[in-house]
Amino acid sequence: MWRAQVATVLVAASALAQAADYSGPLFDAHLHYNVEAWDGRAGPHGPDDVLARMKRNGVRAIVANSRPNDGTRALASMAETKQAGVTVVPFIRLYRNRADYDNWFRDETIYEMVQAEFARGVSGAQAGPYKGIGEFHLYDSANANGPVAKKLMQFAEKNNLAILAHVDDVAIDLLMAHAPKARLIWAHTGISGAPAARVDALFARYPTLMGELSYRPGLTCDAGKLCPEWRALLLRYPTRFMIGSDTWVNQRWQYYDDLMKGYRVWLGDLPPDVARGIGWGNGAAVFGVKEP
Repeated sequence: MWRAQVATVLVAASALAQAADYSGPLFDAHLHYNVEAWDGRAGPHGPDDVLARMKRNGVRAIVANSRPNDGTRALASMAETKQAGVTVVPFIRLYRNRADYDNWFRDETIYEMVQAEFARGVSGAQAGPYKGIGEFHLYDSANANGPVAKKLMQFAEKNNLAILAHVDDVAIDLLMAHAPKARLIWAHTGISGAPAARVDALFARYPTLMGELSYRPGLTCDAGKLCPEWRALLLRYPTRFMIGSDTWVNQRWQYYDDLMKGYRVWLGDLPPDVARGIGWGNGAAVFGVKEP
Protein backbone atom coordinates (compact mmCIF):
# COMPACT_ATOMS: atom_id res chain seq x y z
CA MET A 1 0.00 0.00 0.00
CA TRP A 2 2.85 2.40 0.85
CA ARG A 3 4.49 1.77 -2.50
CA ALA A 4 1.19 2.32 -4.29
CA GLN A 5 0.70 5.63 -2.50
CA VAL A 6 4.22 6.77 -3.43
CA ALA A 7 3.61 5.78 -7.05
CA THR A 8 0.35 7.74 -7.09
CA VAL A 9 2.08 10.84 -5.72
CA LEU A 10 4.86 10.57 -8.28
CA VAL A 11 2.40 10.22 -11.15
CA ALA A 12 0.45 13.23 -9.93
CA ALA A 13 3.62 15.30 -9.55
CA SER A 14 4.70 14.30 -13.04
CA ALA A 15 1.34 15.38 -14.47
CA LEU A 16 1.56 18.74 -12.73
CA ALA A 17 5.09 19.30 -14.01
CA GLN A 18 3.97 18.44 -17.53
CA ALA A 19 1.10 20.93 -17.27
CA ALA A 20 3.23 23.79 -15.92
CA ASP A 21 3.92 26.71 -18.22
CA TYR A 22 7.30 26.77 -19.93
CA SER A 23 9.64 28.96 -17.89
CA GLY A 24 12.84 29.00 -19.96
CA PRO A 25 14.25 31.70 -22.26
CA LEU A 26 12.37 32.78 -25.37
CA PHE A 27 13.64 33.57 -28.88
CA ASP A 28 11.29 35.99 -30.66
CA ALA A 29 11.91 35.04 -34.28
CA HIS A 30 9.56 37.60 -35.85
CA LEU A 31 9.85 41.09 -34.40
CA HIS A 32 9.34 44.46 -36.13
CA TYR A 33 10.51 47.80 -34.76
CA ASN A 34 8.75 49.99 -37.30
CA VAL A 35 8.72 53.74 -37.64
CA GLU A 36 5.25 53.96 -36.05
CA ALA A 37 6.66 52.57 -32.81
CA TRP A 38 9.73 54.84 -32.76
CA ASP A 39 11.22 57.01 -35.48
CA GLY A 40 14.65 57.39 -33.90
CA ARG A 41 13.60 60.41 -31.86
CA ALA A 42 10.02 59.92 -30.68
CA GLY A 43 7.19 57.41 -30.61
CA PRO A 44 4.91 55.52 -28.23
CA HIS A 45 7.34 52.62 -27.88
CA GLY A 46 10.86 53.90 -27.47
CA PRO A 47 13.85 51.62 -26.83
CA ASP A 48 13.42 51.62 -23.06
CA ASP A 49 9.82 50.51 -23.42
CA VAL A 50 10.34 47.67 -25.90
CA LEU A 51 13.46 46.35 -24.19
CA ALA A 52 11.64 46.33 -20.84
CA ARG A 53 8.86 44.26 -22.44
CA MET A 54 11.37 41.75 -23.77
CA LYS A 55 13.27 41.56 -20.50
CA ARG A 56 10.28 40.96 -18.23
CA ASN A 57 9.05 38.22 -20.56
CA GLY A 58 12.35 36.35 -20.68
CA VAL A 59 12.94 37.14 -24.34
CA ARG A 60 16.69 36.78 -24.69
CA ALA A 61 17.07 36.98 -28.48
CA ILE A 62 15.11 38.44 -31.39
CA VAL A 63 15.04 38.37 -35.17
CA ALA A 64 14.62 42.09 -35.88
CA ASN A 65 13.22 43.21 -39.23
CA SER A 66 11.84 46.70 -39.48
CA ARG A 67 10.33 49.26 -41.86
CA PRO A 68 12.65 50.95 -42.61
CA ASN A 69 15.79 49.10 -41.52
CA ASP A 70 16.72 51.98 -39.20
CA GLY A 71 14.73 50.38 -36.38
CA THR A 72 16.69 47.15 -36.60
CA ARG A 73 20.02 48.97 -36.70
CA ALA A 74 19.00 51.02 -33.65
CA LEU A 75 18.14 47.96 -31.56
CA ALA A 76 21.33 46.21 -32.68
CA SER A 77 23.69 49.08 -31.94
CA MET A 78 22.51 50.59 -28.66
CA ALA A 79 24.22 49.65 -25.42
CA GLU A 80 20.84 49.33 -23.70
CA THR A 81 20.03 46.21 -25.73
CA LYS A 82 23.07 44.38 -24.43
CA GLN A 83 22.36 45.59 -20.90
CA ALA A 84 18.86 44.11 -21.17
CA GLY A 85 20.40 40.74 -22.06
CA VAL A 86 18.84 40.67 -25.54
CA THR A 87 20.75 39.44 -28.60
CA VAL A 88 19.66 40.95 -31.92
CA VAL A 89 19.71 38.83 -35.06
CA PRO A 90 19.32 41.47 -37.79
CA PHE A 91 17.40 40.86 -41.02
CA ILE A 92 17.21 43.17 -44.03
CA ARG A 93 13.60 44.12 -44.63
CA LEU A 94 12.57 44.89 -48.19
CA TYR A 95 10.22 47.74 -47.36
CA ARG A 96 11.28 51.36 -47.26
CA ASN A 97 7.59 52.35 -46.97
CA ARG A 98 4.17 50.75 -47.26
CA ALA A 99 4.07 51.18 -51.04
CA ASP A 100 6.83 48.57 -51.36
CA TYR A 101 4.60 45.77 -50.00
CA ASP A 102 2.81 45.32 -53.32
CA ASN A 103 5.65 45.74 -55.79
CA TRP A 104 8.95 44.57 -54.27
CA PHE A 105 9.09 41.30 -56.23
CA ARG A 106 9.65 43.16 -59.52
CA ASP A 107 11.29 46.38 -58.28
CA GLU A 108 15.00 46.44 -59.13
CA THR A 109 15.59 49.29 -56.67
CA ILE A 110 14.61 46.88 -53.86
CA TYR A 111 17.26 44.43 -55.00
CA GLU A 112 19.83 47.24 -55.11
CA MET A 113 18.81 48.39 -51.63
CA VAL A 114 19.22 44.89 -50.21
CA GLN A 115 22.69 44.54 -51.70
CA ALA A 116 23.74 47.96 -50.36
CA GLU A 117 22.32 47.19 -46.91
CA PHE A 118 24.07 43.83 -46.83
CA ALA A 119 27.38 45.45 -47.74
CA ARG A 120 26.84 48.17 -45.15
CA GLY A 121 26.15 45.73 -42.34
CA VAL A 122 25.01 46.52 -38.81
CA SER A 123 27.07 48.35 -36.23
CA GLY A 124 27.20 46.91 -32.75
CA ALA A 125 29.47 44.06 -31.76
CA GLN A 126 26.64 41.99 -30.30
CA ALA A 127 24.71 42.01 -33.57
CA GLY A 128 27.30 41.27 -36.24
CA PRO A 129 26.41 41.06 -39.93
CA TYR A 130 22.94 40.65 -41.33
CA LYS A 131 21.66 37.08 -40.96
CA GLY A 132 18.59 37.14 -43.16
CA ILE A 133 16.14 38.85 -45.53
CA GLY A 134 12.48 39.60 -44.84
CA GLU A 135 9.80 39.60 -43.71
CA PHE A 136 8.30 39.97 -47.17
CA HIS A 137 4.72 39.40 -48.32
CA LEU A 138 3.28 37.81 -51.45
CA TYR A 139 -0.46 38.39 -51.66
CA ASP A 140 -0.53 36.52 -54.98
CA SER A 141 1.59 33.37 -54.90
CA ALA A 142 2.40 33.72 -58.62
CA ASN A 143 4.52 36.75 -57.75
CA ALA A 144 7.04 34.37 -56.22
CA ASN A 145 8.26 34.07 -59.80
CA GLY A 146 8.84 37.81 -60.08
CA PRO A 147 12.37 38.67 -61.27
CA VAL A 148 13.42 40.33 -58.00
CA ALA A 149 11.87 37.56 -55.88
CA LYS A 150 13.93 35.01 -57.79
CA LYS A 151 17.15 37.03 -57.51
CA LEU A 152 16.68 37.64 -53.79
CA MET A 153 16.13 33.95 -53.09
CA GLN A 154 19.34 33.15 -54.94
CA PHE A 155 21.19 36.02 -53.24
CA ALA A 156 20.11 34.67 -49.85
CA GLU A 157 21.17 31.13 -50.68
CA LYS A 158 24.56 32.29 -51.96
CA ASN A 159 25.24 34.37 -48.84
CA ASN A 160 23.81 31.91 -46.30
CA LEU A 161 21.01 34.28 -45.34
CA ALA A 162 17.70 33.03 -43.96
CA ILE A 163 14.47 34.26 -45.54
CA LEU A 164 11.34 35.19 -43.57
CA ALA A 165 8.38 34.93 -45.95
CA HIS A 166 4.69 35.71 -45.38
CA VAL A 167 3.25 33.56 -48.15
CA ASP A 168 0.82 30.73 -48.84
CA ASP A 169 1.74 27.11 -49.36
CA VAL A 170 1.79 27.42 -53.15
CA ALA A 171 4.42 30.15 -52.95
CA ILE A 172 6.63 27.93 -50.77
CA ASP A 173 7.06 25.54 -53.69
CA LEU A 174 7.74 28.40 -56.12
CA LEU A 175 10.29 30.14 -53.89
CA MET A 176 12.16 26.95 -53.07
CA ALA A 177 12.43 26.14 -56.77
CA HIS A 178 14.62 29.25 -57.15
CA ALA A 179 16.98 28.30 -54.30
CA PRO A 180 16.53 24.68 -53.14
CA LYS A 181 19.10 24.94 -50.32
CA ALA A 182 17.88 28.22 -48.88
CA ARG A 183 16.84 28.44 -45.22
CA LEU A 184 13.23 29.58 -45.62
CA ILE A 185 11.31 30.52 -42.47
CA TRP A 186 7.59 30.38 -43.20
CA ALA A 187 6.10 33.33 -41.32
CA HIS A 188 3.00 32.18 -39.41
CA THR A 189 3.50 28.73 -40.97
CA GLY A 190 0.75 29.73 -43.36
CA ILE A 191 -1.45 32.54 -42.06
CA SER A 192 -4.02 31.55 -44.70
CA GLY A 193 -4.60 28.34 -42.76
CA ALA A 194 -2.92 25.58 -44.76
CA PRO A 195 -3.95 22.29 -43.09
CA ALA A 196 -1.47 20.59 -40.80
CA ALA A 197 -1.20 17.76 -43.31
CA ARG A 198 -0.08 20.19 -46.02
CA VAL A 199 2.49 21.73 -43.67
CA ASP A 200 3.71 18.22 -42.90
CA ALA A 201 4.12 17.46 -46.61
CA LEU A 202 6.10 20.66 -47.24
CA PHE A 203 8.37 20.04 -44.26
CA ALA A 204 9.05 16.53 -45.53
CA ARG A 205 9.82 17.87 -49.02
CA TYR A 206 12.12 20.73 -47.95
CA PRO A 207 14.57 19.88 -45.13
CA THR A 208 15.64 23.53 -44.72
CA LEU A 209 12.07 24.85 -44.33
CA MET A 210 11.16 26.12 -40.85
CA GLY A 211 7.92 27.45 -39.41
CA GLU A 212 7.30 30.56 -37.30
CA LEU A 213 4.03 30.34 -35.37
CA SER A 214 2.60 33.82 -34.77
CA TYR A 215 -0.98 34.31 -36.00
CA ARG A 216 -1.21 30.63 -36.99
CA PRO A 217 -4.91 29.69 -37.35
CA GLY A 218 -5.93 26.48 -35.61
CA LEU A 219 -2.77 26.21 -33.52
CA THR A 220 -4.47 26.27 -30.12
CA CYS A 221 -7.78 24.96 -28.83
CA ASP A 222 -9.22 24.82 -25.30
CA ALA A 223 -7.50 26.86 -22.56
CA GLY A 224 -4.78 27.98 -24.97
CA LYS A 225 -3.38 24.46 -25.33
CA LEU A 226 -2.21 23.03 -28.63
CA CYS A 227 -4.80 21.46 -30.92
CA PRO A 228 -4.09 17.72 -31.33
CA GLU A 229 -2.99 17.85 -34.97
CA TRP A 230 -0.56 20.68 -34.26
CA ARG A 231 0.85 19.06 -31.16
CA ALA A 232 1.53 15.97 -33.24
CA LEU A 233 3.17 18.07 -35.96
CA LEU A 234 5.44 19.89 -33.50
CA LEU A 235 6.47 16.57 -32.00
CA ARG A 236 7.19 15.19 -35.48
CA TYR A 237 9.44 18.17 -36.33
CA PRO A 238 10.73 19.41 -32.96
CA THR A 239 13.72 21.26 -34.46
CA ARG A 240 11.82 23.03 -37.23
CA PHE A 241 9.52 25.49 -35.42
CA MET A 242 10.02 28.87 -33.72
CA ILE A 243 7.81 31.49 -32.08
CA GLY A 244 7.41 35.19 -32.83
CA SER A 245 5.53 38.30 -31.75
CA ASP A 246 5.01 39.97 -35.18
CA THR A 247 4.85 43.49 -33.75
CA TRP A 248 3.70 44.88 -37.12
CA VAL A 249 1.44 47.48 -35.48
CA ASN A 250 1.77 49.26 -32.15
CA GLN A 251 -1.13 47.30 -30.66
CA ARG A 252 1.06 44.19 -30.78
CA TRP A 253 3.58 45.96 -28.54
CA GLN A 254 0.78 46.79 -26.11
CA TYR A 255 -0.12 43.09 -25.88
CA TYR A 256 3.44 41.77 -25.95
CA ASP A 257 3.15 40.35 -22.41
CA ASP A 258 -0.01 38.45 -23.33
CA LEU A 259 1.54 37.08 -26.52
CA MET A 260 4.55 35.68 -24.68
CA LYS A 261 2.35 34.30 -21.89
CA GLY A 262 0.27 32.50 -24.52
CA TYR A 263 3.37 30.84 -25.91
CA ARG A 264 4.50 29.74 -22.46
CA VAL A 265 1.11 28.12 -21.84
CA TRP A 266 1.11 25.87 -24.90
CA LEU A 267 4.84 25.23 -24.76
CA GLY A 268 4.18 23.79 -21.32
CA ASP A 269 1.98 21.20 -23.00
CA LEU A 270 5.04 19.71 -24.74
CA PRO A 271 7.90 17.58 -23.41
CA PRO A 272 10.47 19.90 -21.77
CA ASP A 273 13.18 19.38 -24.40
CA VAL A 274 10.75 20.08 -27.25
CA ALA A 275 9.36 23.13 -25.46
CA ARG A 276 12.82 24.61 -24.96
CA GLY A 277 13.73 23.88 -28.56
CA ILE A 278 10.71 25.68 -30.00
CA GLY A 279 10.79 28.46 -27.43
CA TRP A 280 14.51 29.08 -27.63
CA GLY A 281 16.90 26.45 -28.96
CA ASN A 282 15.87 26.14 -32.60
CA GLY A 283 16.36 29.83 -33.32
CA ALA A 284 19.54 29.90 -31.26
CA ALA A 285 20.97 26.96 -33.22
CA VAL A 286 20.12 28.41 -36.65
CA PHE A 287 21.64 31.80 -35.88
CA GLY A 288 24.48 30.80 -33.57
CA VAL A 289 23.16 32.58 -30.47
CA LYS A 290 24.83 31.60 -27.22
CA GLU A 291 22.88 30.14 -24.31
CA PRO A 292 21.69 32.89 -21.92
